[in-house]
Amino acid sequence: MQIFQLLVYLLLPVCIIAGYFICIIVSKKKQSASEKRIKELILESQREAEKIRKEAELAVKAELYQRREAFEKETQETKMELRQQEKRLSKREDNLERKMELLTKKERYIDTLSANFALKEKKLDEKRLELENAIEEENKALLKISNLSKDDAEKLLLSRLEKELDVKCSELISKKISETKENAEQTAISLISTAIQRCAATHTAENIVSAIELPNNEMKGRIIGREGRNIRAFEKATGIDVIVDDTPGVIVLSGFDSVRREIARQSMEKLILDGRIHPAHIEEVVKETEKEIEQIIQETGKQTCFELGIHNVNPELIKLLGRLKYRTSYGQNQLQHSIEVSNLMGIIAGELKLDVSLAKRCGLFHDIGKAIGPEMEGTHAVAGADLAKRYDERPEVVNAIAGHHEEAQIESVYTVLVSAADAISAGRPGARRETLEKYIKRLEKLENIATSFGGVEGAYAIQAGREIRVMVCPEKVNDKVAAKMCYDIAKEIEEQLEYPGEVIVTVIRETRFIEHAK
Repeated sequence: MQIFQLLVYLLLPVCIIAGYFICIIVSKKKQSASEKRIKELILESQREAEKIRKEAELAVKAELYQRREAFEKETQETKMELRQQEKRLSKREDNLERKMELLTKKERYIDTLSANFALKEKKLDEKRLELENAIEEENKALLKISNLSKDDAEKLLLSRLEKELDVKCSELISKKISETKENAEQTAISLISTAIQRCAATHTAENIVSAIELPNNEMKGRIIGREGRNIRAFEKATGIDVIVDDTPGVIVLSGFDSVRREIARQSMEKLILDGRIHPAHIEEVVKETEKEIEQIIQETGKQTCFELGIHNVNPELIKLLGRLKYRTSYGQNQLQHSIEVSNLMGIIAGELKLDVSLAKRCGLFHDIGKAIGPEMEGTHAVAGADLAKRYDERPEVVNAIAGHHEEAQIESVYTVLVSAADAISAGRPGARRETLEKYIKRLEKLENIATSFGGVEGAYAIQAGREIRVMVCPEKVNDKVAAKMCYDIAKEIEEQLEYPGEVIVTVIRETRFIEHAK
């Protein structure tokens, strides 16, 4: 027992010391393991940080690359625009240079002409002096021979010359009138051509163009498109020319077909309002507008026939009637003119106890040929009559259309009435591009021109200024002088007045003998 206790006492310190060392060893192992784990975590964190850093660098490089590409693209577009502007400027410079060259040539030519004129004027002055000297010598010789003073001789000579000139002029005018009557057809064609040129010049621009206002000048560029593709697509789809000039906020549509020009106008307004302007969308909008206009034309024709009480009309004639809504003549809407003529025909036919419905039909379709395109030959009256005949209209209607301008033989009283109603509608004040004030002034000026001639007792403008009748005093004006006066009045009217068509001048010389039987 004592030995056991002794062993315990001896081993206990040993065990304690051994446990102590074991604890130290275990703690050192744990510490080394912790340090190793910490090192691993640090290395792993460093790798993660490196990975994140590399990813951030890649993202930054990608963003820089994208921005560089966008900047290069923007720069390229700007360069393209600058090149286009340079091309336009170079073209303008070329045009200006050509104009300057032309102006230089014209200036040289004018200088040459001025020099020639100066030489000719100098020669004329020399000849004038020679003539004046010769005339003075002749006058002196005449004074010696005639024993008359200079004033008396001048008055006598002028009176004789005036009488001879009056007779010669009257004979010449009579001769020319006879020649003109012999060549009436050629003269008429020439007069009509001249009248068309004179009248059309002031109205053509207004009848073939439509102006569209733009919200801003940027819209012009969008309408033109890149390298003009949008404007080409629009012109191809509509058949109407688009004019884009330097006028701010405005583009112009130009074309002879009034219906297609209306389609183009509405399509352009829709595109501007929508804002999407590219070839595919342009075609869609134009097709949609064409359908709308066709529907409007059809509905307009049907509504017009319904309001006038005209039935059993061929659908093609209804369509052509609706097309007149978009046509004008001398500023007068053609459909409104046709409706007006139809109503006038109905009133006149009612007063004359004729067929009112047939009269209205003749009046409504009298200008239907103006709605036909260039595919049919002849005047609008002949083309309209052929069309009416093709669609089984009554012979009275066909003849009224063909003969309302006396281009065909008149076979019906309705044809005469259509001519009268057409003249009334077109000739009323304000119907065709004239205000009432201008209309009255034109008539007054017409009468004043006639009364300014000597021997005129009175002048009366009739038929809305298309004819003027001049009454002359038979004691002061003989037949030959009256013929000359008629010619002079017509020339004076041509020089001082502007008017559509022609003005007929009629000079009336009448001698009356009155006796009273008692």
